[in-house]
Formats: sequence, structure tokens, C-alpha cells
Amino acid sequence: MRRLALACLTVLTLAACQSHDEDKAATTPPAAPARPSTAPPPPLPAVANEHHDFSPDITGADFAAHLRVISSDEYDGRKPGTLGERLTTNYIIEQFKRAGLEPGNKGEWIQTVPSVSTALNGQDTLALDVAEGGANERFAFGTDMVAGTLQAKADVDVKDSDIVFVGYGVDAPEAQWNDFDGVDVKGKTVVILVNDPGWNGNDANLFKGREMTYYGRWTYKFEEAARKGAAAAFIVHQTEPAGYGWNVVRSGWTTPRLDLPESEDPAPRLPVAGWLTRDAAVRLFAKAGKNFDELAKQADVRGFKPIPLDAKASIHLQSTITHSLSNNVIGMVKGTDKPDEAVVYTAHWDHLGHDPALKGHQIYNGAIDNGTGIAALLEIAGKFAQDKPKRSVVFAAVTMEESGLLGSKYYVAHPPFPLAKTVADINMDALPIGGATRDMTVEGHGQNDLEDMLAEVLKADGRVVSGDSAPEKGYYFRSDHFNFAKAGVPALAAGGGIDMVNGGKAAGMAAGEDYGKNRYHQPTDVYDMRWNFDGVMQNVKAFYALGEKLADSDVWPAWKEGSEFKAVREKSLADGAKKKK
Repeated sequence: MRRLALACLTVLTLAACQSHDEDKAATTPPAAPARPSTAPPPPLPAVANEHHDFSPDITGADFAAHLRVISSDEYDGRKPGTLGERLTTNYIIEQFKRAGLEPGNKGEWIQTVPSVSTALNGQDTLALDVAEGGANERFAFGTDMVAGTLQAKADVDVKDSDIVFVGYGVDAPEAQWNDFDGVDVKGKTVVILVNDPGWNGNDANLFKGREMTYYGRWTYKFEEAARKGAAAAFIVHQTEPAGYGWNVVRSGWTTPRLDLPESEDPAPRLPVAGWLTRDAAVRLFAKAGKNFDELAKQADVRGFKPIPLDAKASIHLQSTITHSLSNNVIGMVKGTDKPDEAVVYTAHWDHLGHDPALKGHQIYNGAIDNGTGIAALLEIAGKFAQDKPKRSVVFAAVTMEESGLLGSKYYVAHPPFPLAKTVADINMDALPIGGATRDMTVEGHGQNDLEDMLAEVLKADGRVVSGDSAPEKGYYFRSDHFNFAKAGVPALAAGGGIDMVNGGKAAGMAAGEDYGKNRYHQPTDVYDMRWNFDGVMQNVKAFYALGEKLADSDVWPAWKEGSEFKAVREKSLADGAKKKK
């Protein structure tokens, strides 16, 4: 019965083809023998209603069954707020119940996540106006700059705001670095370089050298500018240090922005945030009598001081604001000895829905991203339910990852277990499907003890941990584990290896490039009957084994020296100890 529905689907398809061919043969003369086709068969359509007898163990057959359902056309791309969400969350709850889990959100399966959408109006005429050099310079939306409000307000007006160049926009006391030193930017417009000082400084001891730290992430730069009281902040885009082209920036800021409402996330937010192209920044600086390249070089050196420009910025934003709700699904296996301490597994269930404007297949099925993560979450949850760990293990299928990691952000703000009692987060996102590998890649390599524990797990299987192949792109800051890290909880972001048993690193690199080019965030990310699950099952079992080591021990993994999250964790644990007294 494991593949009954799929077998029936295949048989029916063959039968239909045979009947059609027979009818055709009765009315047309025999054709010349066809040459055998060398094209691979099309992906086998996934179905949502297949029957499958699940095993209590972690198996490739069970994983594939979950994946076929979660990425089926019936689930319509799993967009939050749609029927696809209801089908997805109901399926996850049903599987948690079947496996024997308990509700994980203080007696509830669901954790409702509010969101606010900001859709920028009038983009075709919007411009940033800069008064400088006795004249007015206009920077057009889309070609020279992008902008939006982070305050979810329908009308925002910044007028004649003094412009200040603040280097990388970093205030990092542990690194003895403050780009805002000696200047008050309240009510002003700040211009910021992308990435962090270590990236372009040619100094391996400056921050983390060419590896991006949290201070290089664009979200941090806007957060810090808001904390300093700026009215507006513009990051200067450059493709290499950003890790993506201007087209990615432009598309991300032309569509409605989702965020948690300020009532749920009271951190300071900028009235205006945006990006400038490098050419626009060069033009802006030149009109103010400054050389952009020279000032950018100065920002690479310790002791840099902010530089006011003889220029004033004005921009008027009008937006349409709407509110909506979506749901995290949270299950748990209660610990036998230390039920108040929790190991958390996360995976986002959401994807991009469907686009009726597309020709051909219109559904973003998201089989890899992130049907694989949900299938892994369900398999691992079922195994823990049988094994009864000493610590509690929480399984959070979170929403709105594709909209800015909002589901995990809300979970961290409203944790079912206090963060000081949360041992670690193990996140699973877009797990590669392919053959076995000799390694497993860890993003943000060098951050915390979890990667060392994972190395021990892999060693028993004759495998090793590999570092991120592109650390300068900051992938560690782009999935749900990052919200746990920001709150100080040691978090692991790991995926498939790059060194394949058949084909080596060249094959692994080619597979990754193929996915990025031909499937990532495209309607072609669909379940494929030809998939080899050997590699992904290695990794799912490794994720389980790591969680088992944590759940059946007294170990509290820590952040390594030099991690930007170490101080946050130490404070959290200290505050937790005080409350206990």
C-alpha cells in the first residue's frame, strides 16, 4: 500500500495512452518505428490523498510520502492565508497526532501569527529628491533607488533631512567599532555601505575577514539606524559584497512588504528605508563635493568617523496597509527527566502560492523549498515520539519564512519554552535531494558548539562537516534559525554536502548550481519520481542524531569566541538564573 495511489496513477496514465493509440491506429496507416526517446520522463505529479502506512522509524519511503503530499498541486503552493495554508497546517497536525506528539504551544497545536502588509503606491513617479550644490538632484524609484516605510504607515514624509555618510553603519562594542561615533543622526538620512568592515578591509582579523557577520546584513543596518533615531537610511548596493544583483533588490522592494505589527515587535523602525545603486551614490556624493570611492576606503579603517554631506534629502511615501493572520504549527514530545528544557526543530511550511499570469504550470509547489524540511520535521518527530527523550523536543512548522522569517520571529517573541530554557534550534530548509555525500555543509561555520556535535555524529558515519562555500554571502542570516540566534539561542543551519560519493565536489557543485538556476523559487520545484533519496536520508538521520545527543544529555551548547551572538546568550542565561532564585 506504500505507493498504491502513485502506482494507480501510473497505470491509469498508461491505460489512457493505450486506448488513445488504439483508436488512432484504426483510422491512420501504420507509422514508421519511432526512435527510442533519450529525454528523461517528466516529474511524477504529486497527490494529496495517497494512502501510506508509516513506519515509526525514519525511512526514505515515509519521507517521500510526506513530500509528495506537501508539494502536491492540491496544496496550491502553500501560500499563507489561502486554502493551501489550511490544507498544509491540517496535514501537519494530523501527522503530529498520528505519531503521538502533544500540542506544543501551551496545550494548542496552533500559534497564530499576525502580520501587516505595506504596499507602496505611485512607484512610477516616486523619487528621492536631494538638494545639494545649489541645485536639486532627483533619484528615480527602480532605476536609481528603492524605498519603503518600515513603520506600516499610509503616509510618510521626510523633508530636508541632513545626509550623513556613516560607513558600514555598525555599532559593535565587542569589536571596538562604532560608525556613529561623535554624530547625532536623529532626524537625518544616513548612507551606508553594504556588508561589513571585514569584507573590504583586506584584514582577516577585522570582524571575520571576508566572511559576512550579522553586522553586514542589511536588516541589521536598518535596525541600527532606527535605534540611532535616523529618519531615513539608504544602503549602497554593490553586487559582490551584497551577494546578489540590483534586480533582486528592485524586485524585493516593488512588491508588498510583510512584517509583524509594532504591537508584537516594538523594536525601533525606520520611517524610510531603501537602497541606492552605486552609480546613484557616486552621483549624490559628487554633487555634494565628495568622492564616494575615497570615503568608502576611509570607512574600511578602524577609527572612521561619520562624514556629513552638504546635502538634504526629501521623499514622500504613500502606501496601502492591510492586516492578516497565519499560523505556526507546534508539536512536542515531553521530556521524561527535564521537561522544562527544550530542544527545538524548525522548518517553514510556506511557499509562494501560484501565479495565474504564468504560462503553463502556474503553481510554486516548493518541493525542495521547503517540502523537504517539513518531511524531515515529521519524520524526526515520529522517531522522538517512540524514543521518549529526557529533555522536551519541540517541532515548530513555521509560517511566512518567505516573507521575512516572520513565523519564527513570532515564535521567538512568544516561546512556549523560555529562551533561557531552550537548549538549541536545529533548522531544516531546502534539503538537497541526491546521492550520498561524504560531508554535510554548515552555514555560518565557526559560530557555535552545535557544529562540533554534528561533526561527532557524522564521524560515526564516516563523514565530515564542511564550511559554507560562500561565507561572504551571509546565508546564516537568511532562514528561520537566525531569529533564534539573534535571541542568543545556539542555532544550526546545515544542509546537504558538496562532496558526493559519485562524482565528488564537481558533481555536488553542479547539482547546487542547477537547483539555483532552474528550480529555486520557480514553478519547476516539483516532486520528481526519479529522485535519489540516499543523500537526504543521511542528513535527516544526522539531524535526528544531533537532537538526540542534546535531548538525552545535560549539555548546553555555547557560542564560540568572536560570535556576535555570544553576549546575548550569556545575558539570557544570567537573567534566567536570577529569576530562578
